Amino acid sequence: MKKILKTRMLKFIVMISLVITIIVTPSVIGKNLHIWQTTYLTVAQETQQTNNNETENSSTSQSEEKDKSGESQGKDEKLNIFKIVTEALAGLVLFLYGVTRMAEGLEAIAGDRAKDLISKFTTNRYAGVATGTVATTILDSSSVTIIIVIAMVSAGLLSFVQSLGVVLGSNIGTTIGAQIVAFKINEYAPIAMFVGFLLIFIGKTNRWKQIGLVTLGIGLLFFGLDTIEAAMEPFKDYPPFINWMERLGDNTLLGAFVGALFTILIQSSSATVAIVVTLASQGLISLPAGIALVLGAEVGTCADTLVATIGRERPAVRTGVFHLLFNVVCAAVGILFASQLGALAQWISGFMGAGDNIARQIANAQLIFNVLGVILVIGFLPWIAQGLEKLIPDGKN
Repeated sequence: MKKILKTRMLKFIVMISLVITIIVTPSVIGKNLHIWQTTYLTVAQETQQTNNNETENSSTSQSEEKDKSGESQGKDEKLNIFKIVTEALAGLVLFLYGVTRMAEGLEAIAGDRAKDLISKFTTNRYAGVATGTVATTILDSSSVTIIIVIAMVSAGLLSFVQSLGVVLGSNIGTTIGAQIVAFKINEYAPIAMFVGFLLIFIGKTNRWKQIGLVTLGIGLLFFGLDTIEAAMEPFKDYPPFINWMERLGDNTLLGAFVGALFTILIQSSSATVAIVVTLASQGLISLPAGIALVLGAEVGTCADTLVATIGRERPAVRTGVFHLLFNVVCAAVGILFASQLGALAQWISGFMGAGDNIARQIANAQLIFNVLGVILVIGFLPWIAQGLEKLIPDGKN
C-alpha cells in the first residue's frame, strides 16, 4: 500500500511540474508574466496605427478607416487559452484511452503467444533482438514487452542473459508506431472507430470482440491525435510558444528533460513520440526540438519497468537496471550528437522521398537512434551481463 501511495505521489509531483513548465515557460520567454490576466492572448500584431490628425483631407480619413479595420481584424485574431487547453486535454484523453484499449485487446489476443515467442526464440542475443522487435510491434508497447520479460525472468522462464537481447529489440519495435503516425492516416480514424464498435457489439466470439477492441483503440488513438493537432494549430503564430520550441531545439538537454517528464506522466514513450510527430506535422515542432523530446521519452519510459522490478528476484532487477542504463547512456550520447543525428535523419528522409517532412524526419531520427544504439551495444552484451551480475549479486530481493 505504501509503495502504491509513493508511486501516486511521484506521478502527482511530476504532473504538477510538467503543467507549471508548459504554462509558465512560454510566458517567461515571451516576457509576459500575466498569463492569467485574461482568457485571450493576442496573436497577431496590430496593423498600422491610425492617423490622429483631424485636419487632413478626405483621402487621409479613408486611410484611417482602413487602418482601423486592420486593427479590428488583428484584435479578432486571438488565442483562446482555455479552449485550446481543454481541447488538447480531450484529445490526450482520447489518445491514451485508445492506447489502453488497444493494448488490452492485443494482450488478450497475443499476450500468451508473445510469451511463447519470447521464450522460444531467445537462443542467442541476435534472436533476442529480433524477438523483442516483433513482440513490441505486436503489443505496441516496449514497456509491456519488458514487463513481460521481467516477469518471465523472475519466474525462471527466461535467463537474465537471454532477456538483454529482448530489451534491445523492444527499443527498435517501439519506433514502428511513430513511423505509422508520421504517414498521417488520421482521416481514417472514424472508420476504424465505427468498425471496432460494430465488432464489439455484433461479434459472436470473444476473439472477434477483442479484435473490435483493438480496432476501436486504433481509431480512438488517431482521432485523439487529430483533436490535439486541431487544438494546437493556433500556436503556429504565437511567438512565446515558437520561442519555447526554439529554445528546446537549441538546448537539447532541456528538451530531453521535458520529454522524460511528459513520458513519466502519461506512462508511454510511444504516446509521447506520437504526439511530437503529430505536432511536427503541423509545423509546431522543429526537428531539433523533436529529437530532444524523443531522446527524453527514451529515458522516461524506464519508469514503468523499474516499478515492475520491485520485489522481484535479482536477475529480474538486473534486467530492469540494464534497460535504464542502456536508455540513459544512449540518450546522453544522442544529446551530445543531436545535430549529427538530425542531419542524418534529414538525409535519409530525403533519400526515401520524404523531403522536408519534419514529422517523417523525427520518426526516422528515432529509428536511426535506436538501431544504432542496439548495433553499438549488442557485441558487448556478455561483458555487460557479467558487470551487472557483479553490481547486483544474488542475495536478498
